[in-house]
Amino acid sequence: MSIAVVSEQFAVAPQLAPGDLATAAGAGYRVLICNRPDGEEAGQPDAAAMRAAATEAGMEFHHIPVSGGAFPDEAIAAFGALRRTAPGKVLAYCRSGTRSITLDALANPEGLDPATLIATAKAAGYDLSALAPRLNARNG
Repeated sequence: MSIAVVSEQFAVAPQLAPGDLATAAGAGYRVLICNRPDGEEAGQPDAAAMRAAATEAGMEFHHIPVSGGAFPDEAIAAFGALRRTAPGKVLAYCRSGTRSITLDALANPEGLDPATLIATAKAAGYDLSALAPRLNARNG
């Protein structure tokens, strides 16, 4: 399991398996967000399996699927609301972690300026520089 820490309260990861969640919970993560649609890739655990494993590990589970590079306003709003009200550290995952960190940047629950959002993502290993115009339009 590879977790990229973005801030004290938020991290992203590539695809997780049900067996990873006890370790994630042990690392202090209390909320798990899946940003993958079910059936996106063969062998991928579905949301029901991940919800059951998260519950067993003592974590909340939320499914906010996005695909095709589209980040609908409804998904951004749901992600932001969840991040702002989460009862502890949040771990979000998708295939590579990129969708999850992009949703977080677009939702901007910590109220950071666009340059800081891009720099924070870069420090976590994700290049969101192409998102600058959209971040500036949303947060500038």
